[in-house]
Amino acid sequence: MTSDVMLLSATAATVAFVHTLLGPDHYLPFVAMAKARGWTIAKTVRATLLCGIGHISGSIVLGFVGVYAGIQIGTLEWVEGTRGSVAAWTLIAFGLVYMVWGLRKAYKNKPHTHGHRHAGVWHAHEHNHHRRHAHVHVDQKRAGAVGPWAIFIVFVLGPCEALIPILMYPAAKQSMASVFLVTSVFGIVTVLTMLMVVVFSVWSLKDIKLPKLERFSHVFVGGTMFMCGCSITLLGL
Repeated sequence: MTSDVMLLSATAATVAFVHTLLGPDHYLPFVAMAKARGWTIAKTVRATLLCGIGHISGSIVLGFVGVYAGIQIGTLEWVEGTRGSVAAWTLIAFGLVYMVWGLRKAYKNKPHTHGHRHAGVWHAHEHNHHRRHAHVHVDQKRAGAVGPWAIFIVFVLGPCEALIPILMYPAAKQSMASVFLVTSVFGIVTVLTMLMVVVFSVWSLKDIKLPKLERFSHVFVGGTMFMCGCSITLLGL
């Protein structure tokens, strides 16, 4: 292994780690979804792993096509930029829709008080109709189940901007083995960083209970996705 390849590999690991940490869309949606839907750590890991692999796969395939076909790097950067815009706006749109659905769900699950007289004594109790009429709201369950798949689609669309121009094309000047090595390092570090941040965040939040805000949990999920999409579009994160 030459010094250039070693330097590229170290750069790949560093760029992957920093790129993932600076991009809140790489972990916040999973943390919010896990908290709102009561996912176990194992389920959260599976969802994060699947989306992480999907996230890097698109750029890797595009990069290899470019290397083999000799496509100009400017063309690939334009494709990656377009993919990034589509992913960001998709995240914004889905976040808004999910937030509205969450508000509707929260309103239907609003606690209220009923009073009645029993044995000459007036009683009042607070409850909601969510459990009683759960069979009526099957569409809500289906809408909530769409969330993880929507995140997966967004991640597949989302590019790894630095992978092709900074890592794959320079590595191709050495050998195809170097391209495979550098790409593997970038992909592994990206996914591991996502898993590390998500698992740590979910574990840290597991004992935090906010009963009065629980019915708004899906609103927070939608808002998180919306803000992540805005951070990509406006701040380029």
